[in-house]
Amino acid sequence: MTMGATLLAASLAVPLAMLLACVSRRARDRMPMLLALAPLPALAAALLAPAGATLVLPEPPFRMTLALDVPGAMLLGVAALLWIVAGAYASAYLRGDPNAGRFAEWWLLTLSGNLGVFIAADLVTFYLTFSVVSLAAYGLIVHDGTPDSRWAGIIYVALAVLGEAFLLMAFVFMAATTPDSSLLIRDAVAALPGSPWRDAALALLLLGFGLKIGLVPLHAWMPLAYRAAPIPAAAVLSGAAVKAGVIGFIRFLPLGAAIPEWGEALAAAGLFSAFYGVAVGITQENPKTVLAYSSISQMGLLAAALGMGLAAGDPGAALGASFSAANHIVVKGGLFLAIGVAATVGPQLWPVLIPAAVLALGLGGLPLTGGALAKLAVKAQFGVGVVGVLATLSAAGSTLLMLHFLRRLVQTVPRDSEAALPPAGYTWPWLIVAFAAVAVPWVLYPTAESGSALEALAPGTLWAALWPVLLGGALAVGLWRWGHRLPRVPEGDVVVVGEAALRATVPWAEGIERADAYLRRWQVASLSLLALVIILGATMLAWG
Repeated sequence: MTMGATLLAASLAVPLAMLLACVSRRARDRMPMLLALAPLPALAAALLAPAGATLVLPEPPFRMTLALDVPGAMLLGVAALLWIVAGAYASAYLRGDPNAGRFAEWWLLTLSGNLGVFIAADLVTFYLTFSVVSLAAYGLIVHDGTPDSRWAGIIYVALAVLGEAFLLMAFVFMAATTPDSSLLIRDAVAALPGSPWRDAALALLLLGFGLKIGLVPLHAWMPLAYRAAPIPAAAVLSGAAVKAGVIGFIRFLPLGAAIPEWGEALAAAGLFSAFYGVAVGITQENPKTVLAYSSISQMGLLAAALGMGLAAGDPGAALGASFSAANHIVVKGGLFLAIGVAATVGPQLWPVLIPAAVLALGLGGLPLTGGALAKLAVKAQFGVGVVGVLATLSAAGSTLLMLHFLRRLVQTVPRDSEAALPPAGYTWPWLIVAFAAVAVPWVLYPTAESGSALEALAPGTLWAALWPVLLGGALAVGLWRWGHRLPRVPEGDVVVVGEAALRATVPWAEGIERADAYLRRWQVASLSLLALVIILGATMLAWG
């Protein structure tokens, strides 16, 4: 086995082995302190494994194909970095928590699925890892056990299961016309443009992956889940786990074949989400909820870039989107960790607020930040027409929303507490991810093939990035002056609007809560989901 194949295998084997070790109560009790170690092989694979590294396990029940390409390596490495620092943060966060072992189990299972989607090269492996990262996140969301977190968990898991159903049907349509019954993703995607099931498969792919990244109106789970989840869980869910949907679009959209009708539909949905996230986000008061609506907006812009790439038959859209997504991983993870650090320092907030402001304004494209590079990476897909103008205006909207986030962050910090140094277990992970959010995009930018770093520093390029930020700042002044007149949109907006319809699901919801209560009494609850996934995978392989 080559070094690349070994590292790919270890990327999944190490977190799964740590999860299985939780069968031992002693190991389970110590596991929260070891969470930062689980993603290390994945980071090593992204850094050391050569492009094109492949691992094939041909024998059931472990039949799978893992492979590493440039988009996957970018997302795998940056996601692993966030999981490492968030795992270190979680170790400090969970100190003294009687349910820390259970949290560690769900964490490891979610991590395994999240890393797996970036390197899965066949339909079955992708579906299983995508299902794991989607469903296991439920255990992180409901960890606190409050009524709000349980309700968020119910909404989340219901929509996650719906998304799995969409994808399963899409994969069946794709596999039906793949030559030689191949289950490799590249073969299925190559056959898709000429398939009689093309439109059905694309519609289902857009629904399944669109739900995962929070495209409106499939976004309702995101603000509920991110607010309910503990800080380290919210950081990895918003930063890394949501990118399972982005890599899904990159892997399964036939970007090399121009399909204007579906590409334009995805672009329209993405741009609508980009502005919708801003419009609702500025009405929110909780900083975690503001960040959730920011993710809806940012993921919408990524979807729009991929949609325009699909419409034009531009395979280069994959690199630009993966780079932009990698930047979002560290920035959004860093901002969620900043909320946790800020809550510990009292009124002396400036040491946290200044780095957080750099990260936040970077999402709007502030010059010299990774966000400015991310805008350049997808600029070619948007062009100079109406779509390009809307994409530029969305940068002003992102700046407005991020300034609102910073204001809410300041206003929610307790003012009557004494100044204190935050715990070291919170501070150094936050500082590492904040530094990475500035440095990593500059290291990765040449890989995006969107131009040189010198071109990104040209005066015209810097001004093009700066003026939307200035416009967003001017809008923020107006928001602070007249924002009290805006309606207060409840978190989850469409869920609350449709609450009457949801009341019909109360018996079903109560059943889920009873199941949740049972799982909470079981020390190794997450292992049941792992066993279910293995059984499902073996069944699908035997059927295939």
